[in-house]
Amino acid sequence: VQLQASGGGLVQAGGSLRLSCGSSGRIAGNYAMGWFRQAPGKEREFVAGFSRSGRNIKYADSVKGRFTIPRDKIPEKMVHLQMNSLKPEDTAVYYCGAAFGRWDSVIIDAPAYDSWGRGTLVTVSS
Repeated sequence: VQLQASGGGLVQAGGSLRLSCGSSGRIAGNYAMGWFRQAPGKEREFVAGFSRSGRNIKYADSVKGRFTIPRDKIPEKMVHLQMNSLKPEDTAVYYCGAAFGRWDSVIIDAPAYDSWGRGTLVTVSS
């Protein structure tokens, strides 16, 4: 599956951004999805994701209460990441990934992902 992330930009601390990840294939029931980010000089880290079933969702401790994956049902071909109360330490290139995983497992390890979209840069100024 091909993925494309978009929606990044420059925002002041405390602001919000909404990232989008478009998929060439149907997501619902087929892929576990994840949002990751990579800051300069750092490894790619898990931000948020949900299981292939859509029933389980997980957030990194650093973004809990600020970031959400808005969805009323398992998405077809578009996944979003709503980012509120942004901090300078959220500055990074954000990537979306798709993985073939167990039905109810949220995948937090980047190497387990099968497909990645091109990242989108988020810059948060202080």
